[in-house]
Amino acid sequence: MIKSMKLLSWGLGLGFIAIMTLSSCSKDTDPQDKDFFLGQYKGEITYSNNEDNINIQNGTVKVAKVGSSYNFIFSDGIPDITNVKFKDNGKNSVISIGSSSSHYIKIDEDDLNILFKEGDEIWTADCDRD
Repeated sequence: MIKSMKLLSWGLGLGFIAIMTLSSCSKDTDPQDKDFFLGQYKGEITYSNNEDNINIQNGTVKVAKVGSSYNFIFSDGIPDITNVKFKDNGKNSVISIGSSSSHYIKIDEDDLNILFKEGDEIWTADCDRD
């Protein structure tokens, strides 16, 4: 009986997460309007450092937002950008804030634009919502 209750609890929990994920992935959902957001953007992505230079024309960036922190998960072996904080930029977009003037990320329900420099690493993205 206890085992059945545990399985039921897990099933209900997973169902709740699935519903939240599906509702958060709507193409017209603006990331800043949700505390939990999952979305995928597709387009040109690049990454370079002292050793690598990657340029992908049809790459993807998955965006995961929990609370006020964003994570950008790149395809094609490009390292991720994590724990980015934003401020509201009006016009249904947000711009990243940080200690460096070389961090620029603009995201809304349709577009993702990144120019992010950290040390000798540089990421760029010019993507549309998939």
